[in-house]
Amino acid sequence: MPAFDDSDFGCQTPLSPVKSRDSYHLQRVSSRSNNLPVGSHGSTISIPVDGPGHAIEVPATRSSISDAQQYMHSLSLSPSMRDRRGSRNSFGTSLPIPRSKRQSRLSSVHYPEGKNGRPGMPPIQPSRDILAAQLQDLSGEKVRAAKDMAFVFDIDGVLVHGDRLIPEGKRVLEILNGDNELGIKIPHIFLTNGSGKPEHARVDQLSKILRNPISTDQFIQSHTPMRALSEYYKTVLVVGGEGYKCREVAEHYGFEDIVVPNDILAWDPTIAPYRVFTDAERATSRPRDFSKTNIDAIMVFSDSRDYATDMQIIMDLLRSENGRLGTVAKDPESQRIPIYFSQGDMLCPTEHPIPRMSQGTFRIGLEAMYKSLTGSDLERVVYGKPELATYKYADEVITSWMEQIHNDEKLPANVYMIGDNPASDIVGGNMYGWNTCLVRTGVFQGGENDEENPASFGVFKNVLDAVQTAIKKELGQDFHFKFDETINPVLHGNGVSAIE
Repeated sequence: MPAFDDSDFGCQTPLSPVKSRDSYHLQRVSSRSNNLPVGSHGSTISIPVDGPGHAIEVPATRSSISDAQQYMHSLSLSPSMRDRRGSRNSFGTSLPIPRSKRQSRLSSVHYPEGKNGRPGMPPIQPSRDILAAQLQDLSGEKVRAAKDMAFVFDIDGVLVHGDRLIPEGKRVLEILNGDNELGIKIPHIFLTNGSGKPEHARVDQLSKILRNPISTDQFIQSHTPMRALSEYYKTVLVVGGEGYKCREVAEHYGFEDIVVPNDILAWDPTIAPYRVFTDAERATSRPRDFSKTNIDAIMVFSDSRDYATDMQIIMDLLRSENGRLGTVAKDPESQRIPIYFSQGDMLCPTEHPIPRMSQGTFRIGLEAMYKSLTGSDLERVVYGKPELATYKYADEVITSWMEQIHNDEKLPANVYMIGDNPASDIVGGNMYGWNTCLVRTGVFQGGENDEENPASFGVFKNVLDAVQTAIKKELGQDFHFKFDETINPVLHGNGVSAIE
C-alpha cells in the first residue's frame, strides 16, 4: 500500500512528531517564522517539527476555532477584547493521521476443514471458489468493473440501530461478500463516527449483529486515525465512553500515560462537588498527585457519560498552567493545552425513535463555557466525518483491503458513500468527490433530498436499495444478486457442476 508523501496533502514543510526520551516535552517552533500553516484566526500556531515518525498531517476542512458564538446570546459573552495568542501546542488546522500500513493480514481464500495446502500441490479451494473463478474468467469486463468500485458504509442508521439490525444491512453484506452472479467480493469498508470501544470489540459486535464476517482491516471508527497522536503526547486525559473502555483504546493506540476523569476524582472528589463517587469506582481508578502532573493534551474519544464532571475537569485543565490541576493560568490562551474531539456530530441515531445528542453538542457546550469565562474562542481539533483526514485514511484502508481480497493494491475509481446524516456522511463524501447515497433509515427523514447537503447519487429507502442501484449502474441493469452454484460455467448452464 502506498505511503503518504507530504506533497499529497499540500504540506510545504514536512511535519514530524518528536518525543524526548528524558522529558517527553514537544519541540515546537513558530509557524509564522517557518512559513508553516497559520490558523484561520490569524494567530501564530505552534506545531511539532524535526523528528522521525509514522504520521502525516492533513489540512483540516473546518476552522480550528470555536463554533459556539452563533449559538450564544451576546450578553453572555465576556467583554474582554484583549489580543489573542495561539495555543502553545495546538495543531490548529492540521490533523495527524497514521502514515504506516496496517499490520494485520487476512487471506481471502477459505480452505475446507482448516487445511491450507497439500505437499507439492496447490492449495485446496472450496468448490464454490472454483466455480466463481470460472465464471469470472468468462466475464472479464464485469469483473474489472466490480474491482473498480467500492462501498463505504456509515453504520448507525444505515446497517444497525444501536444493537438492533436493519434487515437490509445483512443482505447487503452477503451480496458484497460474494452472493452475486459472479461470486466476486466487491470491496467495502465501514466508516463510522461511532466510538468508545477498541476496534476489535466493535467489529466482533457488528459481525454478530449483521451475521456477516467483518475485519478490523475494513473498519474505521471516529478515533481510529487518532492513534497517530500517540507519537506527539505522553500524558493525556481521555474522556468519554463506558467505564474504562476508552482507556483500553488509548493503550492499544500506544499512548504511554493515560488519565481518565475517575483517576482525578479518586485523587480529589471536591473537583466535581455534585458527583457521587462510589467505592467501586475508587477501587478501579488510578489516582496520583495531579498537582505534580502536567497533562499534555485532552482527547474526547467518545460521548461523555457524565457531562457535569467531564466538563468541569476539562475546563479546569483548559484554564490551568500548562495542564496542571489546581492552578489557574494568568493567560489561559498562551498556556492552554490542546483538546481533540473524535467527531463533531450533533445528533446520532439510536434505538430511541428520535436521534440523540452526540459529541458535537458536548463540544459546543464546552466552547460556550470557555468563551463565557475567558472571552476568547476555544481552539480545538475535530476528527471524524466530514474532516479531510478521515477520508485520506479511508483511501488507505480501501487500498489495503483491495490488496487482501483481489491482490491488487489500487484505489477503485468509483467509490460510493452510503450514510444517513447529510451534515457528516454526505457533505464529507461530496467534498471528497465520492458518489453519495442518503438513506431514510437514520437521521435523515426529509423530502426528496437534503436541501443544504444533497446526496449526489440520490436518496434511497434503505441501504439495500442504494447498493443494488449503484451495482447495476456499474455492472449493468441485468446483474443478478444471487450466486447460482448449480451452474457449470464451462457448459454455459447446460448441466450441473461435477465439482462437489
